[in-house]
Amino acid sequence: MSKPYEPALPVMGTKVPTGPDWMHEIKYDGYRLIVVRENDRVRLLTRNGYDWAKRFPFIVEAALKNRQTHFVIDGEAVVLTMTGLPDFDALHSRRHDDEVQLYAFDILAGDGDDYRSLPLKLRKPHLARLLARRPEGIFAAPYEQGEIGPELFRQACLHGLEGMVSKHRDRAYRAGRCDHWIKVKNRQHPAFNRVLDQVSTPKKYPPRRMAQGARQLPGGRTI
Repeated sequence: MSKPYEPALPVMGTKVPTGPDWMHEIKYDGYRLIVVRENDRVRLLTRNGYDWAKRFPFIVEAALKNRQTHFVIDGEAVVLTMTGLPDFDALHSRRHDDEVQLYAFDILAGDGDDYRSLPLKLRKPHLARLLARRPEGIFAAPYEQGEIGPELFRQACLHGLEGMVSKHRDRAYRAGRCDHWIKVKNRQHPAFNRVLDQVSTPKKYPPRRMAQGARQLPGGRTI
């Protein structure tokens, strides 16, 4: 299967890097997707190159509502609870496919230009401009930069989130494992020991409205 856009993958780390050159993003518990829009066609590509456009219609609709007709973005597909936390079991159950949204954290191409050779510090503004109108279904994942990384990770763990991915601001987007993307996991989170191919016993989900947008940590920091 042809995979013209392959995802960059983080290496595992034991501590969050510090310093002014690192950007820190909360790791949301979901499925990695690359969203490719070409005029009226939208593909949602998994890490193995499969197209899940029919599975997650909310993301497809959001991509088609964007004013740009050609773009490629990288992100995490999630189901959010009413508190704004991702629920992997709900996502994995397939019972909420029409609610799945995308946390977009990178942009690979836009309006005919390939951005993969640009450093992250220049790709982030391109992503922000693409998603400035905040169409429901796709939104830009928030991030922080610099020395705040370890504290942000601590707060993420306290809020029951999966962990953090720290990325060097001056590096280009490169497919495969990247030592300039470092993932540090919350050891108390279920994802730490999860076997992704194992089908867990489905939970019973009470009726709920779909949560949208980013969550805020105490003190106003958005996660």
